[in-house]
Amino acid sequence: MEGLSSVNNLYALSALLNPPAEEDEVDCAFVPSTAKLGPGHIGPTKSAGSKMATSAYIRNDSKDIWCEEELAEGVQFDDITDPRPQPEYDIVLKQRVRTEDIFLGMSRKDPSSMCCESMVVKIKLPGTKFIEVVLDVKEKFLDLRTPKYKLGLHLPHPVHSQEGMAKFLSEKEELEVTLPMNRPLDCINLA
Repeated sequence: MEGLSSVNNLYALSALLNPPAEEDEVDCAFVPSTAKLGPGHIGPTKSAGSKMATSAYIRNDSKDIWCEEELAEGVQFDDITDPRPQPEYDIVLKQRVRTEDIFLGMSRKDPSSMCCESMVVKIKLPGTKFIEVVLDVKEKFLDLRTPKYKLGLHLPHPVHSQEGMAKFLSEKEELEVTLPMNRPLDCINLA
């Protein structure tokens, strides 16, 4: 009766753990356990000299924890050390309606915000002249700077930034910025 420490068992264990160096004649019936594939064998083989990206995208600099495309629009304008206060503002959604829209209901327009064509941002700027206002409008961000006030406003809907219009009402000391909205289903909702 042979036990666990028999010479034949040790040779068999040695053959399983260390296959012979010459593998020209391999018996298909007997495959040693080291020849089994593991998770590292999946995919293209990596050579020692080449560095391949292990993630789904290739990073330009491995020290960066995010790229600029991942940041929200207008983040570069946020300055927490700027002591200027934020002015009062109001956002009003606006739509064009005609009498047949209101009384006869001939179009598909309703009072919801999905049927609005433009957005009006009213910004109160007391003690400010029109010449002092610097305004920059992006698709989803409005940046307003004056010597007294600073406003970085994330807009609730995307807008056509190049088609907007701004007017300064001197008697009210208020800036009105009218921006046409840019939504993917405008061709359906505004037909």
